[in-house]
Amino acid sequence: MAPRKPPGVTFETFIEAQIRRAQEAGDFDHLPGEGKPLGKAGHRYDPDWWAKQLVNREKLSILPASLEIRREVEKGLATLAKLRNEQEVRDRIRELNAKILKINSQASVGPPSTQPLLDEEAEVERWRQAKDGLR
Repeated sequence: MAPRKPPGVTFETFIEAQIRRAQEAGDFDHLPGEGKPLGKAGHRYDPDWWAKQLVNREKLSILPASLEIRREVEKGLATLAKLRNEQEVRDRIRELNAKILKINSQASVGPPSTQPLLDEEAEVERWRQAKDGLR
């Protein structure tokens, strides 16, 4: 148990004396994290820190559905080139179009969805050209 502050001694003096004795005794030598920056040093307090960490850790999306579908379509189109055959491309485009239809048909919070349906034939043709260009 820590010693009590003697009467007539200021807290600052009492605490400084305890720190000095601990330093002289080597109590602060080789502590875990020595030489590493302090987490959150220099940052202002954010009352929503826990929610932001949860979103980052769990890779959650907090976008309205109308904006999330745009991101999903963009990612989906970017992955078409990695697909092996035309049927996989068509299936992926149909899957994206089904999601677009669902989002476009719902009333949502936030901006309305203006994502147009994907043209299956045009996307398949683009996939073919990309595949031919790689050969």
